[in-house]
Amino acid sequence: MENNKEMAEYIYSILLMQPSIIMSWGFYSPRIIKQGLSFHVNGFKHKGSVNISYNDGQDLFEVFLFDKNEMLVDTIHRVYFDQLVEVIDERVEKTEDYKDRVNKEYFK
Repeated sequence: MENNKEMAEYIYSILLMQPSIIMSWGFYSPRIIKQGLSFHVNGFKHKGSVNISYNDGQDLFEVFLFDKNEMLVDTIHRVYFDQLVEVIDERVEKTEDYKDRVNKEYFK
């Protein structure tokens, strides 16, 4: 990729392959960062921001989760493009009682 904007657009296109999942995170405020994309989430497990950076040397992604005070709380290295949504979903939204929580939250 030639620049940060192109990389951010590429990452966003990967996320958009599963729009219902990224919307379940409460995805908002995407922005371009160096070699990647940053956005805010309001999931069941994580509330704060997610930064996805491309590691050119490994041809893989790195995911960083920050809390609402911008403190780093989790880092996931060596993520393949086709695992990106699943890996983030596991850290942001999926809980053991996920279906019960969804029903309680949205189908009261």
